[in-house]
Amino acid sequence: MKRRDPNFDVEFALEADCSALVEPPRRRRATGGHSRRSLLLLGAGLILIGLNLRIGVASVGPVLGDILDDLQLSATTASLLTTIPVFAFGAFAFLTPGLTRRFGMHRVLGIIMIVLAAGIALRLQPSLVALLGGTILVGAAIAIGNVLLPTAIKSDFSHRAGLMMGLYSTALFLGAALASGLTVPMLPLFDGSWRWAMGIWAVPAVLAAILFLPQMRRARGRDGSATSSLGRDGSATSSLGRDGSATSASGEPPFRAMLRDPIAWSVTGFMGLQSLSYYAALTWVPAIFQDAGMPADRAGWMLSFSAFPAIITCLVTPTIAKRLKPRWLPVFAAAVLIGAAFLGLLLAPQAGAYAWMTLLGLGQGAAISLSLSYIVWRSPDAHHTGHVSTMAQGFGYLVAGLGPLGLGWLHTVTGSWAAPLIVLIVLLLLQTVIGGLASRDRHVGGRYQGRTVIVMQEPANTHG
Repeated sequence: MKRRDPNFDVEFALEADCSALVEPPRRRRATGGHSRRSLLLLGAGLILIGLNLRIGVASVGPVLGDILDDLQLSATTASLLTTIPVFAFGAFAFLTPGLTRRFGMHRVLGIIMIVLAAGIALRLQPSLVALLGGTILVGAAIAIGNVLLPTAIKSDFSHRAGLMMGLYSTALFLGAALASGLTVPMLPLFDGSWRWAMGIWAVPAVLAAILFLPQMRRARGRDGSATSSLGRDGSATSSLGRDGSATSASGEPPFRAMLRDPIAWSVTGFMGLQSLSYYAALTWVPAIFQDAGMPADRAGWMLSFSAFPAIITCLVTPTIAKRLKPRWLPVFAAAVLIGAAFLGLLLAPQAGAYAWMTLLGLGQGAAISLSLSYIVWRSPDAHHTGHVSTMAQGFGYLVAGLGPLGLGWLHTVTGSWAAPLIVLIVLLLLQTVIGGLASRDRHVGGRYQGRTVIVMQEPANTHG
């Protein structure tokens, strides 16, 4: 020990950081101070938060026709109610690092559930301004949750990341299914008021905030890796550059480094394109069915039905994708399923409605679980997960916001759904190419998975 190099302290810190990436899960949980009961409570809280991250948007589509008629809005203007949240997902995602540094990751997760409930409740007011203002609050809350949940899973459940990401993506679809499937049937309970049919969905957000109260009371810094992962990097030695050294040694902020990383951009592109397809369908599929002669309640049910096959692929796709080769095959399969569904909606929307919604659900479930899993898999640690998540969901959702708005505009101009559906099918080709790049077994920083840890451990071994 006395003959060690003077730089031993730095090397030991690097070695310790690397061991945190590979040490046995049981040991990490013990050192993290989490009991089994507290982990279960934390996991349940995270999944319930995930359940709420699509409800505020998915509840709008089924009653969009009622909103349009009641407020005398055009299709393009009405689409703002689903487009604003998606753009907000992108814009407000970049505020997440600062909020997390200020309040702590778990506290912010609880706060956004309160903000989400407030935004949904604000839409009860009989005013277009309140409707749009509440929609912005809904989008802001969901944006921050989108970024933080993968980071929280990587930090608190790194030993079960695949399972938790599967449950998280399943919760997203389940929340969307409940909102899209039950909003219209609840209209009679509120004398046909679409405002109250949407406003009732503030209740699950309140329940999530209550369940997460124990986590909100946790002291800041207790989960240091999660906190530092979103920007507390002034002297972080765990940030790895392209040369295997700490990024702080180069003086370059890690997030700025992500902006030049091709792997990070491929994850971002795949997230954006699959989200564009998802939110375009979420907004306009009920309208496509209604224009084909289907009653409004059944059209809403068809969209809700698509979530059930999506739940299956959400659960199994991450596990299959980790074992299947070539790695791009799940990306290709997801695009084929979605493309077949769009083609069916174009040619015979009513005749094969259940078939098209089954294909759409299977494809969307696979695509969204892959896009969320790539955020975790392409990151060597929780620190990088936070930055990749911010980038992928920030820029990705800014792109995705063009989907509902663009399809609404195309429908208004052409008077049919043919052009919008053809555009979506063409974009699936680009989604497949970019998703294939994101599927490669590489970490951000340009190294193959597993090699970064070896490089970081070499200095400590050479001074033994």
